Amino acid sequence: MSIKNAFYAQSGGVTAVINASACGVIETARQHPDRIGTVFAGRNGIIGALTEDLIDTSQESDEAIAALRYTPAGAFGSCRYKLKSLEANKREYERLIEVFKAHDIGYFFYNGGGDSADTCYKVSQLSEAMGYPIQAIHVPKTVDNDLPITDNCPGFGSVAKYIATSTLEASFDVRSMAKTSTKVFVIEVMGRHAGWIAAAGGLVEDQGIPVVILFPEVPFDQERFVATLRSKVETFGYCTVVVSEGAKHPDGRFLAEQGTRDAFGHAQLGGAAPVVANLIKETTGYKYHWAVADYLQRAARHLASKTDVEQAYAVGRAAVEFALAGHNAVMPAIKRTSSDPYTWEIEMAPLAKVANVEKFMPREFISEDGFGITQSCKDYLYPLIQGEDYPPFARGLPSYVTLKNAPVARKLADFAL
Repeated sequence: MSIKNAFYAQSGGVTAVINASACGVIETARQHPDRIGTVFAGRNGIIGALTEDLIDTSQESDEAIAALRYTPAGAFGSCRYKLKSLEANKREYERLIEVFKAHDIGYFFYNGGGDSADTCYKVSQLSEAMGYPIQAIHVPKTVDNDLPITDNCPGFGSVAKYIATSTLEASFDVRSMAKTSTKVFVIEVMGRHAGWIAAAGGLVEDQGIPVVILFPEVPFDQERFVATLRSKVETFGYCTVVVSEGAKHPDGRFLAEQGTRDAFGHAQLGGAAPVVANLIKETTGYKYHWAVADYLQRAARHLASKTDVEQAYAVGRAAVEFALAGHNAVMPAIKRTSSDPYTWEIEMAPLAKVANVEKFMPREFISEDGFGITQSCKDYLYPLIQGEDYPPFARGLPSYVTLKNAPVARKLADFAL
């Protein structure tokens, strides 16, 4: 069997552990020199493939690649760029084939969330639609935890651990000041359509913290929210509010919608926390503070979940193994085999059932009043935030790796996106 090179790229919002998946892909590929030649990384995702802006990962030492396991963000750059259908933009697919042929690429590994799964699925069809042999495997990643089939998504466990910890610590602060000062703390977390990250903030309830959660899945009822908040402040003296960026009014409008859209066509959100905080001020007069976790939550490798790191590496490794076994248009998915004790394994999911499908919080995970989480949800969440996997530290700061990212010589003419 001939040796083919591989293409790997990262797409969408990055995470604390996406580089651990890159580590899994590259290290596993290096273990099969009789099947896989060089792993070329796309600089800035699929854009790197279209513009022939490739990175030669063979120029990186084994030690540098291993260090990716504990380095946050996207080592090769990411993007928000969605391929149109073959019928709508055939020139992009013809360009991909030109680049793949020029660099003898037969394996395609795309590391991302739902939109990235769609891109990977479209590339997987090049063999049948345009006669170019390629094996495309999607490597799952998303802090939103909204990919179907897989029990959870690499990246989520670490952001859940960060949000649960930050909510707990900030709540202790508010509790200290509640007598004469702040009575409500509002923290905004990511999650456009699914409230998985917000749910993680609800874990603080088990440590006696009064908390109200605003989920995208539950239409925002202002009157009930204010009444619930008042009740908790009157009972405990303070309260923490965890609001998902995707919280919506009953008519479907986002609390934080700005009227603009990102490169994927999604409404750009920004400011659910101040919206809620101002509402609290106007309706209750309580003194408050608010914060937006934003990039902090998805970049916090120093507090990553060990479970998450191990799973991120495992899906990268499995992606290569699936490709070597001859598979195409599939994704390594995490299958939970037990919650207590927590055990899991990797199974194979068809990309046709993953691309453009979102997994929302099941109603049985949300409390009856819509403002909290159930025991079933806690049983689901706790295993995913278990364990610590600290990066090495130097002079008090994490010691992360920055790769050379040596460019591959271009062989083709420029291509305009």
